[in-house]
Amino acid sequence: MRNLKRFIEHTALKPTLTGKDIDQLVEEAIEYEFLGVCVPTFWVKKAARQIKKHGIQLVTVIGFPLGYQMTENKLDEINLAIDNGANELDIVMNISAFKSDMPWVKIELAKCAQLIHERNCLMKVIIETAYLSDEEIVKASLMCQDAGTDFVKTSTGFAPAGARIDHIKLIRATIHSNIGVKASGGIRDLDTALKMIDAGADRLGVSAGVEIMQEMQQRL
Repeated sequence: MRNLKRFIEHTALKPTLTGKDIDQLVEEAIEYEFLGVCVPTFWVKKAARQIKKHGIQLVTVIGFPLGYQMTENKLDEINLAIDNGANELDIVMNISAFKSDMPWVKIELAKCAQLIHERNCLMKVIIETAYLSDEEIVKASLMCQDAGTDFVKTSTGFAPAGARIDHIKLIRATIHSNIGVKASGGIRDLDTALKMIDAGADRLGVSAGVEIMQEMQQRL
């Protein structure tokens, strides 16, 4: 069975999150050797202190969860998150502007990509597939690619639906092979996680990372 733990970004983004939840998230990531943890910007500094010596990627979310903040706000949020220790930034695309067919969407993403790459970090763009048709998923994925993203990500986890196998396949078939695909939202068991990877996902954003790993260990 594939090295699943190296696909997992152990995630905690619920509104009722506490400092104890961050402690537990980091402890579990260290124990299971997950690739990364994903936390809100508010908790980045705390998580950074705790994972400093463990080689775990620190991921946070920008413009979360709806994406329609002003570009200047997103850029400020990116800078502060990186200052506090984040090294991967998951940007929520401005779906409202995208649906309005505004060219500003790609301009905003390009500005975010330039800043993030200047600071030697990685960028993912959350396109929120639950709100998009297949045609729009293709359009959004290509827009992210043209803007310079490192990954296209499916979901925030706050929309009516999360990652779907057919959407992962569609994104993977649309973008260049050197751009990653991150599946997130609703991945709660081992079979679903493996299907996402088989469909083309390079990363999995999951809050059920421990349960998935325990299920895998039971099968070995």
